[in-house]
Amino acid sequence: MESGLKKVGSYCALGEVDDLDLSRLPDKPKLNIERQRSFEERSLSELSIKIRAVDSFENMHSPAHGGMRSVFDTPASSARNSFEPHPMIAEAWEALRKSLVFLRGQPVGTIAAVDHASEEVLNYDQVFVRDFVPSALAFLMNGEPDIVKNFLLKTVYLQGWEKRIDRFKLGEGAMPASFKVLHDPVRKTDTLIADFGESAIGRVAPVDSGFWWIILLRAYTKSTGDLSLAETPECQKGMRLILSLCLSEGFDTFPTLLCADGCSMIDRRMGIYGYPIEIQALFFMALRCALPMLKHDAEGKEFVERIVKRLHALSYHMRNYFWLDFQQLNDIYRYKTEEYSHTAVNKFNVIPDSIPDWVFDFMPTRGGYFIGNVSPARMDFRWFALGNCVAILSSLATPEQSMAIMDLIEARWEELVGEMPLKISYPAIESHEWRIVTGCDPKNTRWSYHNGGSWPVLIWLLTAACIKTGRPQIARRAIELAESRLLKDGWPEYYDGKLGRYVGKQARKFQTWSIAGYLVAKMMLEDPSHLGMISLEEDKAMKPLIKRSTSWTC
Repeated sequence: MESGLKKVGSYCALGEVDDLDLSRLPDKPKLNIERQRSFEERSLSELSIKIRAVDSFENMHSPAHGGMRSVFDTPASSARNSFEPHPMIAEAWEALRKSLVFLRGQPVGTIAAVDHASEEVLNYDQVFVRDFVPSALAFLMNGEPDIVKNFLLKTVYLQGWEKRIDRFKLGEGAMPASFKVLHDPVRKTDTLIADFGESAIGRVAPVDSGFWWIILLRAYTKSTGDLSLAETPECQKGMRLILSLCLSEGFDTFPTLLCADGCSMIDRRMGIYGYPIEIQALFFMALRCALPMLKHDAEGKEFVERIVKRLHALSYHMRNYFWLDFQQLNDIYRYKTEEYSHTAVNKFNVIPDSIPDWVFDFMPTRGGYFIGNVSPARMDFRWFALGNCVAILSSLATPEQSMAIMDLIEARWEELVGEMPLKISYPAIESHEWRIVTGCDPKNTRWSYHNGGSWPVLIWLLTAACIKTGRPQIARRAIELAESRLLKDGWPEYYDGKLGRYVGKQARKFQTWSIAGYLVAKMMLEDPSHLGMISLEEDKAMKPLIKRSTSWTC
């Protein structure tokens, strides 16, 4: 972000303006009440035992709230366990701590990258909401929740700022894409600068920021047992404002969320406009995370009712119309078109000739995935890793669909993992299609960056999905690949090439979420009970809606 940029409501000198003091909110005592474990906690505990038995991991114990830290904290703690941690772990923690950002002496986040060799800083010196999530999980798993609490309070405070792009005012609930802290040693003030999309390439507001914020608030609550943060007026209002934006009524005929290109992790033009799987999966997960955290007062109760209705409609829509396996692909291939009735099978009037040739060879007999996008006369058959992994973790995918996604990853290992996990999307678009879809984007050339690039940060999502589906061996195989290159290559942002063999042509080194993603993956394998803070069990009430119906009503 250029230092000379002028914008409305984006600057605040914290030494002069009455800011939300992070230390002002009293720490309520954490709940240590003896209670019956929920089904989710019991199943995660049992899963942890099973995985350890399979992997021959012995003598490992889940840390109690506020108790023992992870094995990856200090050499002393590793002595309690039966194996030596990988030498990369200490290096990773050191690099992660170097990325910390402080506001008036308190840590509030981690910057995107600490790449001193790069001449162009751009906005990599900022704290991105989505980028901080794996860092936050690493600190939570390591028994250091304060930075996460500070981050959650700071971003919900920023949500209240007036947000304008040119002469247009953004919705009140929009969360920032990123923020940075400018220190003035002379005046002894900290100046906070936030970006809600008005400085981003393409000027697109981040739809995913609000969803990640809710998901992280729930992760903090699950990890610490501290309900007081989510119950504060600031966090309750923050959730309601986010929900107001995405649950508002309009002209939509689908329960999915309509988005512009570049509104998520894929923040450049890549043809994901419409109803991208990443946003739908995060939307679903955020709704489920918010449900138990909302107070059942007059305002909260109304939102709870709206969430429940939307979840039922959204799960039905996604499980039926976004899901693709061998049988469904064959059905689409045989679709009739121009059907006009409530009983139409080809509800979106997809032309079978629009199915790309590659998908017929890519689809294994066993396996399946949620495709990238579904809208009138359009199906984007590309694989997107983040959306499919979040679908598993949120239980948007049924247990059968979750297993099918893992089957696909195993069957198409070379294509989706290759020599560096994990392909953000597959396949790459190239030639004429690349020119039309990306607008000749020089950063998103074939098998690079968002266009089929390999992103190490996605290891934590893959690992979480593997543990939830009882397939930790897949995660271990992927992590071993990453360990052979990541440290030696300087923790790159992404890798290029069909197999992910080459450090990305514009990849930043010491990319914070590449570091944090690796740590989170390792800690979850060490103690699978950590999965509980980022995973949701299936809602049995939604199961009857999986059946394919002859009408749209559900």
